[in-house]
Amino acid sequence: MSGGVDSAVAAKILKDEGFNVIGLFMNNWEEKDERGECTSTQDWKDVQTICQKIDIPCYSVNFAKEYFDGVFKHFLSEYKAGRTPNPDVLCNREIKFNEFAKYAKKLGGDYIATGHYARLEEDTENLGAAICCPHNNIILKKALDDNKCQTYFLNQVKTEQFKNVLFPLGYLKKPDVREIAKSLKLSVAEKKDSTGICFIGERNFRDFLKTYLPAQPGKIIDTNGREVGQHEGLMYYTLGQRKGLGIGGIKGEENNRWFVVKKDLENNTLIVSNGEGEELLSTSFKTNILNVIGDLQDAKGSILCKLGVVDAAGVPNHIPLSVKTRYREKDIPALVKINQDLSAEVNLLTPARAVTQGQYAVFYDKERCLGGGVIIEN
Repeated sequence: MSGGVDSAVAAKILKDEGFNVIGLFMNNWEEKDERGECTSTQDWKDVQTICQKIDIPCYSVNFAKEYFDGVFKHFLSEYKAGRTPNPDVLCNREIKFNEFAKYAKKLGGDYIATGHYARLEEDTENLGAAICCPHNNIILKKALDDNKCQTYFLNQVKTEQFKNVLFPLGYLKKPDVREIAKSLKLSVAEKKDSTGICFIGERNFRDFLKTYLPAQPGKIIDTNGREVGQHEGLMYYTLGQRKGLGIGGIKGEENNRWFVVKKDLENNTLIVSNGEGEELLSTSFKTNILNVIGDLQDAKGSILCKLGVVDAAGVPNHIPLSVKTRYREKDIPALVKINQDLSAEVNLLTPARAVTQGQYAVFYDKERCLGGGVIIEN
């Protein structure tokens, strides 16, 4: 339980269905914010209030070390390498469906449940794979509420980690969840959804990052090689960014139309352009090894022909799927070649803006989330 409305309603739904529910709060970050407060203090108070209201026991567990080692170190190394990571994706795989699940089992739990907007269903079309690999009959599907669907953030969770997992909100829409909370007179019924990186809280991101990675200021140049400003450190900028560049007063250029095109780590240079952003459009990219959710592999690890991944001779096909390269974007139709090592080569049928190395590409076959991988080349 996070202290938010989603996990609160999820707990209430399960209790009403007859489950013996225990609320478990995770403290993953111990550092204090700019006001001298631990960012999780109020959330833990909210959890206690919620659990008292719906009459279930609650406990708190500290995974700060596990989070630092399994998620935050990777977050820092990616920023240092000039990429833009998504730590919330790794938090699901390494903490929520790993450390949290293990701890819940020690408490005697038969299932774990979260407030994620997603659905888990049994795959009845591939029972052979289910016999070889008992966990492979689980498939991940989009939530009914497409605006809140969180399958993107679940793309790196292993198939076996979804065993004995419940997503009570998968068939609900967010306004309905808030109405349930209001009917229960829960204090968090109107609590704002958390945004951004969970452990940072309401603080300045650049100031936070400076405490772990020393900034290295450098030149900002346009695509013609002209110096147009100074950047504070390449790690603070992302592809397509317009705000916060500090560029102004360039003769013949509109001040509010500059955007980031590239980060040149070798020369510590930020490359920008002025205009509509045509330079940011991509029609193809590559990923590292995919995490496949479900039955695309049999017990021996060879790729199955289901979905046409390979032809009869075992040659990889370009299969029609859809892909997200950012959480809030619409699905993009694509032809995807999945290689023998499970890396992917993606041809987009509709150009995408600001495809960013370090972010996750997540693949879908209609409602089903097949998993994803890190974008390594575009």
